[in-house]
Amino acid sequence: MDIKVELNDSKNQDEEKQPLMHNREEPKSERNLIHRAISQTFKSTAHLANHLPTGTVLSFQLLSPIFTNQGHCDSVTKFMTIALITICGASCFVLCFTDSFRDNKGNICYGFVTFKGLCVIDGSTILPHELDSKYRLRFIDFMHAVMSILVFAAIALFDENVVSCFFPSPSNEIEEILIALPVGIGVFCSMLFVAFPTQRHGIGFPISTK
Repeated sequence: MDIKVELNDSKNQDEEKQPLMHNREEPKSERNLIHRAISQTFKSTAHLANHLPTGTVLSFQLLSPIFTNQGHCDSVTKFMTIALITICGASCFVLCFTDSFRDNKGNICYGFVTFKGLCVIDGSTILPHELDSKYRLRFIDFMHAVMSILVFAAIALFDENVVSCFFPSPSNEIEEILIALPVGIGVFCSMLFVAFPTQRHGIGFPISTK
C-alpha cells in the first residue's frame, strides 16, 4: 500500500508540474490578398474616422441597419439609404467649416468660419477682432471638407448593410472594387491629412484646449 501511495503522489506531482496546455505552434495560414485588403481597410477606416464628426458617424452606424432593413432593400429602403448617406455626407462637409474657442469664462463657443472671421452661432459672445485672422476661411478648409466626404464614402462602402442594399449579388469585378476602393481612399486621404493637418475644432470634433 505504501508503494502505491508513493507512486500516486509522484504522479500527482508530475501532473501538477506539467502545464495545462502544451506550447504547440499553430500552423500559420497564408492570408491572401483579399484578407490583407480587408484588414488594411479596417485599420484605415478606424483611423480616418477620427477626422469625421463623431455625431455624424455614430448616427450613420445606428441608422444604417434600420434604413437598409439589414441589407434587404426594396425601392423605399433604397431611397431612404441614399437620403441617409447624402445627409451624413453633407453634414461632414458643412461641419468642416465650424470652429470653436473659449470665452473669458471658459465656456466653449462654436461658430462658422467666414472670410472675415468666426461667426458665433448663439451670439452670446463676440470673438476679439485681433483673432479674426486666426479663424478666417482658408483653402485648406475646402480641402478637408472634400476629404471628409471621401472618408465618409469609404466608411459607407465598407458598411455591410449598404453594400448588400445596392449590390445584393455583386460580380467578382464589383467585389474587387468594393474592397480596393476604400483602401485607396484611406491611403490617399491619410497622406493628405498628415501633409496638411487641420487646426479646426468644430462641432463634433475634439474640443480645443485653448
